[in-house]
Amino acid sequence: MTSNCLIADETTTALLARLLAVTARPGQSILLDGPVGAGKTHFARAFIRARQGDLAEDVPSPTYTLVQTYDDPMGTEIWHADLYRLTDPSELDELGLEEAQDNAICLIEWPDRLEFLPENAWTLAFETLDDPDLRRITLIGDGIERLTEAARFLVAAGRGEAQVRPLAADASARRFFRIRSDQGAAVLMDDPDGSCAPFCSMTDWFRERGFGAPELLYRDVAAGFLLVEDLGDDLVARVLQQRPDMATRIYDGITDFLIALHRHAPPPFVPALDGAMLAEQVGIFAQWYPRAAGCDTAQARQIGSVIADLHAELAADQQPVLSLRDFHAENLIWRDDAPLGLIDYQDAVATHPAYDLVSALQDARRDVAPEIESGAIARYLAATGLDSTRFHAAYALLGAQRNLRIMGIFARLCLRDGKARYLDFMPRVWAHLQRDLAHPELAPLARLLDGLPAPDSDTIERIRSQCARP
Repeated sequence: MTSNCLIADETTTALLARLLAVTARPGQSILLDGPVGAGKTHFARAFIRARQGDLAEDVPSPTYTLVQTYDDPMGTEIWHADLYRLTDPSELDELGLEEAQDNAICLIEWPDRLEFLPENAWTLAFETLDDPDLRRITLIGDGIERLTEAARFLVAAGRGEAQVRPLAADASARRFFRIRSDQGAAVLMDDPDGSCAPFCSMTDWFRERGFGAPELLYRDVAAGFLLVEDLGDDLVARVLQQRPDMATRIYDGITDFLIALHRHAPPPFVPALDGAMLAEQVGIFAQWYPRAAGCDTAQARQIGSVIADLHAELAADQQPVLSLRDFHAENLIWRDDAPLGLIDYQDAVATHPAYDLVSALQDARRDVAPEIESGAIARYLAATGLDSTRFHAAYALLGAQRNLRIMGIFARLCLRDGKARYLDFMPRVWAHLQRDLAHPELAPLARLLDGLPAPDSDTIERIRSQCARP
């Protein structure tokens, strides 16, 4: 349980409410403690209006009714309770507040009137200060500290009046929010794991060379927050889903981006992804997948050394280029004739030029037509003049390494982190792996993997049954 303190005026209080509103989930109780006039109801109104969005209605104080209920567009019920006039906790049975706490979001003013405090609640304690325009808000609860820091950051960035909407999260600890204010749209990146510095370095490098990285609008690298240009909603994944006829044009554009990118020497500050590192990374497969699938791990533990040997034979002689690593349709934004929009590149490395082609064309989340994959490879080879035979062998090797690593990551996300949805992608990743292993140069790796269970429906259900509680 963590706590944090914030000195806030009405604008900052409302911003904090909007941040909590986009992260709260059904079953979350938020206890609002403090004297009359300290800002509790102002917070509750901003929270409810943020949840309701364009459907926002008046939010009267429930001082006399004790409880008001609201619905948001997602179908979540919101209870706003003011227990100041409550004389006996038994009256709450008639109100149904305790039962509502299981499935609704409950904002409870004067929580000291409760007989029992709800478990895992967030608590906001409001205190008045000598300055009548300011309040001290002490926040207590798991995960609430980062939201307090985010509010501070947005105020410092001049976005205290901003509306906040969540953006899709990824498999990391990062969170993203769309920020709308009079200054326009932007994206708030909340990264507690220390990726802001490399993200900024790579952004500056890309923009200096005319590539489509977002402008950095405001940054606090030490705190782990960035405010970046909003490149829009046209993720390549979304465009491909809505306009499948665009696939050839889009993948030609992706390939042309890589051709242009690889004309530049990689920046000196990115690490090398060489044979030794590829071997180390693939260890996640041996660590998580065989055990989850119910087989012995001894054979899988030899994969890394075989991949290192194959890399020395098939790929080590090629001059490294810059690789974004997580280079796929979910991390690219289509902007027609404008430069391809780039996001999620803080883990960039210097490695073999086939790596990002594999990442884009052997996509874990969607099928890429075989003719598009072969066409993109041919387009790249025609533009770069690389040896086709050696490139295809390295492509297969890097594809196998990536797909094994992805299988391990998906197993870990389920077993350790309680994120089972990634298991549905395993059959596609396994199919990519089998195509890679069919390359004659990968025969030593194929023999080593022979006999490992495929992620069929029985294996996936076995892994799912071991899923950690989120």
